[in-house]
Amino acid sequence: MKMNTLNRMAVAVGISAVALFGLGVTVGARAPSPPDERQQDGQKEKQDKKEQKAKPAQGKSQYPPPGQQKRLTQQEQDARIQQQEQRTVQYRQHLDEQRRVAQQQYAQLQQQNRRAQVTYQQQYVANLQQQQARIQVRHDYASDPYFYSPSIYRYSRGGRYYETNQYGADLLRQAVNSGYDQGIRAGVADRQDRWASNYQSSYAYQDANYGYGGFYVEQADYNAYFREGFRRGYADGYNGRYVSGTYVSGRGTMLGAILATIINFESIVR
Repeated sequence: MKMNTLNRMAVAVGISAVALFGLGVTVGARAPSPPDERQQDGQKEKQDKKEQKAKPAQGKSQYPPPGQQKRLTQQEQDARIQQQEQRTVQYRQHLDEQRRVAQQQYAQLQQQNRRAQVTYQQQYVANLQQQQARIQVRHDYASDPYFYSPSIYRYSRGGRYYETNQYGADLLRQAVNSGYDQGIRAGVADRQDRWASNYQSSYAYQDANYGYGGFYVEQADYNAYFREGFRRGYADGYNGRYVSGTYVSGRGTMLGAILATIINFESIVR
C-alpha cells in the first residue's frame, strides 16, 4: 500500500511539473513584443532575421582567437605597420585642412539661414574632432590582429582589384552604412530647410570621413564607399521614403542586399 501511495504521489508531482513547464513556455510565447518606434521596425526585423546566420553570437568574437589565426611573416607585418604610419600622418593633415573647410561652409549655411543643416553640420564636425583626438594616441600594433592577419578578401573599385583581411572588410561595410546614415540626416535637414535637393553640396559628402580612424584601409577607399551610401541615404531622407535601407531608433542602416551590390567581397583561396 505504501508503495502504491508513493507511486501515485510521484505521478502527481510529475504531471504538475509538466503542467508548470508548459505554462511557462506558453506565457513566454504569448509575451507581447515592445511597440514599434517607427514604421521601419517591421522591415528591420525581417532584415535582421535574414542576416542573423551571418552574424556572430552575441558576446562572442567573429574572429578566430589570435593563437588560431594564420599570421603574416615579421617582414610583412613591419611593412604593413610602416604603411600605416604614413597613412596616419597624411590623415592627420587632412583632418586639419577639413576643419578649416568646415568653418567656411558653416558660415555660408548661416548666411543662407539653413538652420537644420547648420545643426546637422555641427554634429558631424564634432564627431570629426573626436576622431582627430583618438588618432593622437599611440597605436598598439602588437595587439591589433589586423597587422598580422593575411588578406582573405578581394574587391573591385574603379576597375582595379584590392585585397584586405576581415578587419578591413568590416570597416568598408561600415563606411557604406555610415554614409547611408549620414546621408539620411543631411537629406532630412535640407527638406526641413526647404532647400533644393543636392547631396553633392553637403559638407559630409565632400568630406566622407565620418567613422574613419585612419586605419585598416586607404582613406580613398573609405571615402568612396561612404559616398555611395550617402547618396542613397540622402535620397531616402530628402524624399521621406526608405528605399535603400531602414531608419530605426534614430539610425539608418543599408539593406544587406543593396550593400552587397556596392561592395562585393570575393574570398581569396590561398
